[in-house]
Amino acid sequence: MANSKLNRRKAIKNISLGIGALSLGYTELKAQNFPDVKTTNFTPLNNKLKGNINHSVCRWCYQDIPLSEFAIQAKEIGIKAIDLLTPDEWKIVSNVGLQCSLATDNFASITQGFNDPKNHKVLQEKYHTLISQASHAGINQVIVFSGNRNGISDKTGLEHCAVGLEPLVKHAEKNNVTLIMELLNSKVDHADYQCDHTLWGVALVDKIGSPNFKLLYDIYHMQIMEGDIIATIKKYNHYISHYHTGGVPGRHEINDSQELNYPAIMRAIVANGFKGYVAQEFIPTYENKMAALKEGITICDV
Repeated sequence: MANSKLNRRKAIKNISLGIGALSLGYTELKAQNFPDVKTTNFTPLNNKLKGNINHSVCRWCYQDIPLSEFAIQAKEIGIKAIDLLTPDEWKIVSNVGLQCSLATDNFASITQGFNDPKNHKVLQEKYHTLISQASHAGINQVIVFSGNRNGISDKTGLEHCAVGLEPLVKHAEKNNVTLIMELLNSKVDHADYQCDHTLWGVALVDKIGSPNFKLLYDIYHMQIMEGDIIATIKKYNHYISHYHTGGVPGRHEINDSQELNYPAIMRAIVANGFKGYVAQEFIPTYENKMAALKEGITICDV
């Protein structure tokens, strides 16, 4: 639906409660052609992509399209993988020939994370299982969150995260899985979230000191919190294992209706030698959501 007000926090809340689109069935939709989208500087996507960017997309932005249908349509426009899928969804996309580029599960919580020791036991048990499941399925990335501050200082929260994550990182090392903590903004979308600046995430990666723990650099969120996107990803590219996109302000399409120069950002990512995934995570406003996604892939295919 046009002008959808769906937001990431609500979607993740639904995941953690085991409700919403992840647990409800959908009416199957027929495949449709994607009309050209008339936006400034938009060139329709050719069948062949340049191959410099590994394109992915976040599932939660397209929850009203059945996953099996969404995977087929995504593959047709050159997408290789889908982000933020739960174990029961992995086989659906693999049957279509796509990867799950970032695994999660119903227990994942942005607000209740590793910065609070009272969450450690439950999170360690559940993530231990998820890491094993992901490894068995050939999925090599699992998302984690710091949690909200709730009065916990940044220094203390970092220490708590390191302690809580340590046994899981060791398990991930043995299973060829990388845990990635997402950088989110605490100004607009995720008030009080602790991992809200690149330097805090970098410090945590240094403290844990494992190649199997890195950051998910969300371009939308970090533009809101600190800007200086290209310089930051150039300086800290070795700390980053995954990228998300989104238009600023509003978190909608990444075309010239918003302030970020995504082709330039993508060129910087390519120049860094990045071989991971760049996942589209904007909330479509076009009536044809797959046309919006197609446009985003075109813009990022440098």
